[in-house]
Formats: sequence, C-alpha cells, structure tokens
Amino acid sequence: MHSGKGAGVLKIQRTKNAIRNLVSGGILKLLNMVLPFILRSMMLHALGVQYLGLNGLFRSILSFLNLAELGVDSAMMFSMYKPIAEDDTDTICALMKLYRTFYRRIGLFIAAAGIVLTPFLRGLISGSIPQGLNLYLLYFMNLGNTVLTYWLFSYKNCLLNAHQRNDVSSRITLVIQIAEYALKYIALVKFRNYYLYLAIQLLKQIAINLCIALRATHMFPQYTPRGCLPREKVHQIVLRVRDLMTAKFSFFIFNSADTLIISAFMGLTALALYQNYLFVIISLRTLLEVAVTACIAGVGNSLITENAEKNYRDFERLSLLYCWLIAICTAMLLCLFQPFMQLWMGQDNLLSFRHIVCFAVYFYLLAIHQFMNMFKDAAGIWRLDRWRPLFGALVNVGLNLATVRWLGLYGILLSSILSIAVIQLPWLIAHLFREVFPGKYLRKYVHTLFLFLLVALASCTGAWKLCSQFQLALWPKLILNAAISFLVPNLLFFSVFGRSPLFKESFFQIKRVFSADKKPSLF
Repeated sequence: MHSGKGAGVLKIQRTKNAIRNLVSGGILKLLNMVLPFILRSMMLHALGVQYLGLNGLFRSILSFLNLAELGVDSAMMFSMYKPIAEDDTDTICALMKLYRTFYRRIGLFIAAAGIVLTPFLRGLISGSIPQGLNLYLLYFMNLGNTVLTYWLFSYKNCLLNAHQRNDVSSRITLVIQIAEYALKYIALVKFRNYYLYLAIQLLKQIAINLCIALRATHMFPQYTPRGCLPREKVHQIVLRVRDLMTAKFSFFIFNSADTLIISAFMGLTALALYQNYLFVIISLRTLLEVAVTACIAGVGNSLITENAEKNYRDFERLSLLYCWLIAICTAMLLCLFQPFMQLWMGQDNLLSFRHIVCFAVYFYLLAIHQFMNMFKDAAGIWRLDRWRPLFGALVNVGLNLATVRWLGLYGILLSSILSIAVIQLPWLIAHLFREVFPGKYLRKYVHTLFLFLLVALASCTGAWKLCSQFQLALWPKLILNAAISFLVPNLLFFSVFGRSPLFKESFFQIKRVFSADKKPSLF
C-alpha cells in the first residue's frame, strides 16, 4: 500500500476473508456459548439464583451507558470502506485520529453518566438482594470495565474489521478468554467470591484491548492517527453518527428495557429464570452473528464495486442459505429447549412450553432482522432508517408496561414478537428496496421470504409432532430430538427448493468457495 489515493479500486479478497472469519469467529462464538453455560451453572450452585439476576441487571444498565457510543464504530467502519478500496492511506489515518478522539470523549461521558446513575440503583430491583453484598462496589467494577473498553486503543480494532480481518481479533480474544474462564471457575468454585469474579473480567478486557492494538499496529504499520479530514467530511460522519444514535437508543430500549421491567416489577428471581432461557437464544444468535460479521465488510465492498442487479442476486442467495439455517436452529430450539434446560438448571427452574413457543418465534424473527440489518449497515442507510427502530422499540416498551402485570413473561415475549413482525421487519425491507436493491424485485422477494417462513413453520411443527411421540429418559430424548429436529427442516427445505434455480446457484457458489483450483466469491 502507499500514501495517497491509488490509481484503481482495490477489491478485498472477500470470500477468503469471510471463510477465515467464519472459522476463527465460529470457534470463539462456540467457546462463548459453552463456557458461559458452565459458569452460570457454577454461579447458581455456588452463589444462588439472585446473583444470576443481578448479573443480568448490571449488563442492562451498562448497555444504557453504552448508548454514548452512538454508533460511532459502525459509522467509522463504513467511512473506511471507500478509502480502503481506493488504497487512500492518508484518509484512513485521518479517520483513525477522529475515531480515537470520539472514543476518548465517549469513555469520559460514560464514566460521568455512570456516577450520576448510582443513587438510582436500588430502585431498579424489586424485593431483596443477596445479603452482605456491596451493590455499589460491584456496579463501579462493571462501570470501570466498560470505560476502559473505550480508553484502551479500541479505535485500532476498526482497521481489522474494515479490512475484513475479524479473525485476528477473534484468535486473540479466544486465547485470553480461555484463561479468563479458567480463573472465573476457580473464583466461583474454590473461593465463592463474586468480587474476584468481576476483577478477573476487568483484567481480561484490558488484556484483549492491548493485544488487539499491538497486532493491528504490526499488520498495518502505515496507518497511524494523524492528519485531519476536511470539515465537510467530518460533518458527514457526524451526521451518520447522529442518525445511528436513534438506532443505538432503540437497540437499548428493545433489548435491555425488558430486563429492567422484569427486575422492577417481578424481582431478581423471575429475571434469572427469564434470562436462563434468553441466554440460549442469545448464544444461538451470537453464533449466527459470526456469519453476519464475517460477511459484512465483504458486502460493503461489494455494494461499492458491483452493480445493483448483482448485489440483489447475492442477497437472494444469502437469504435462502440463511433462512434454511435459522429454520434448522428454530426447530432444534423448539424440540430441545425444555429437556436441555431441565438438564442444565433443574426441574425447579423451568418455564412452561408456551413460553418455549414464544422464545422460538422470537428467535426466528430476531435472526431474520439481524440478516436484514447486515445489508442496511453495509450500505450505510442509517439516516433513512433512523426512526424505524426507535418507533418499534417504543411500541415494545409500551406493550411491556401494559401487559407485564397480568401476562407476566408472556407479555414481555409477545410484545417483542409483535414489534419485530409488524413494525421493524416490513419497514426495514421497504428501506432496503428503496435505496440498495432494485425496487422492481420487492414483491418477488417478499413472496420468497414468506415461502421461507411457511417451510420453517412446517418444519418446526412436524419436528415437534414427531418428537412428542416418544417418551424417553432425558439423555435419549435429547439425542433423538436433536436428530429429528435437524433432519426434518433439511428434508422439507430440500424438497421445496432443491430444484429451484436459486438453490442451484447457491449450491454452485458453495462448491466454488471450497474449490482449491478456483478463485471463488460469495458476493
């Protein structure tokens, strides 16, 4: 690379990087799915159920404080796509300097806002808290962990993300988190000390930030925080950040307000039960996020270097593969959720099967929404989309407050489902076909997406009906349900789409990805 603008347009090795990100990110996400399950079990048995609820409450409060980030990360990453494609080193360096300035101010704001919120902590908890616990000390340990995330070279991670090298940060995080979980296990089992548990978490975050910064500097030594962007360029970035502010605020309302409302109206024990199930949903969603994160920089690069027709065909192919995948996940969730929770948390900590159905529907809609958001973020259409997530989140909170007293957890789940299905998804799809893809394909795509939904619904219903025919012990039931819920969606999807041109294109593309003698491209 060289300083200044390159003569041509640089195409990132999108598929190669996407596969590399999928492998390393997949291992990391798998680790983050399995080991936290063990730690939650240890915390339940070593400290009690209220500590689980308290953990969830702290995460929600800190999510609120993280609103200060206002989408700076997404806006800066989007701003880097074009200079990276054009090999414009000077602009990238100026963006890094601006990014560093933003993050230092954000860290300062979070520290100040966290202190201001301190007197209101106890009012967010209905009922009692664990005896002998210093609520405020624990809160400040969590707050310090969040503030240091912004102050310790976080801006350098954007270089890796924009170059589609998430695998580098994934490998670093993987090694450090293995050590973290081992130490946390000792803190819970041997010492039964929640303060030590949080101290280990704080040290982990410091180590990750420093190691990623050193590695990014080694890989891209030509990029240093220097120079200044033109005033109009900075103004454009500030506008993007402002537009992302509503999305960030909406994300908090939608994901964290549920936790705060349950804690305030139903207490820490009910919150812990809800979050045990939600933890599984989030873990699956996080695993799917590996595919989204691995592809997003490649999608952004493709949207710049390819035409709208080509991008729509890629969108269709990815939609089929992604909806096929989440149909399998949803069917397995429906059939395995209850026996797994019985094995993990015990018979006394189970919710009803009606809750399971709600969680399965919620997961499916969240996954579809996550996929659509990938293309929205890659295209950078935050200004057009700024009011949609806010309106959906406010509707969700209003329904939560209206139903939590007489429907309990059902009201919380149904509110989220209605908000995504009725408001957020239709609105987001309309925006994508207004700004990113040719509008003439909107009706066709909605029809295809609805067909995906029907096949997924048939898959889940058929798998559950088959699983319910067998009355077995817990372990045999888990194994049989897993096999049935995996096979049924695959058979149904293949029978419906196996001969379609869309499937053949997708299958051919997958074959090219793993072909050693070709230069494949997913995008």
